[in-house]
Amino acid sequence: MFKPLVNVVSGALALVAITIPVFASTSSIVNVTLWDKGSGAEIVADKGIGMNVDKKPATMGVKLSAKTVKAGEVTFKVVNTSKETIHEMVVFPYKDGEKIPFSDKDAKIDEDAAGHVGEVSELDPTKAGALTVNLEPGKYILTCNIPGHYMNGMWAIITVK
Repeated sequence: MFKPLVNVVSGALALVAITIPVFASTSSIVNVTLWDKGSGAEIVADKGIGMNVDKKPATMGVKLSAKTVKAGEVTFKVVNTSKETIHEMVVFPYKDGEKIPFSDKDAKIDEDAAGHVGEVSELDPTKAGALTVNLEPGKYILTCNIPGHYMNGMWAIITVK
């Protein structure tokens, strides 16, 4: 009489153990490093998307641990490695060839016009933060949108599949 009850309980526990890892594996983690060469480095203003394709002379940048992730929940773990400059990370959708809504007056991307999907606000030097967002398939720009930083090469593109 007790044997069927024990089998039902162990079967239910086995089902729970199998189901939990499936949900845990649906999110992606991307480590993001915000860097610069210090205040003594030359500042340039021609490293925005579609401008100067050679970003090597840039004195600021965004480095990603992955350039492609699965659609769904994505967590960006962001570290500002600068020793003296505040940086941030803002996420915008992007289509190849699209003109970025950049404001020359403000020296940064117009976040509302670009349709930003989230950000890690200003991080003091050596500080870290995180952002978790649900991303649809497509391309996204990750940039520091502090005036002048995007145009100095502080951006990267990530593809969501």
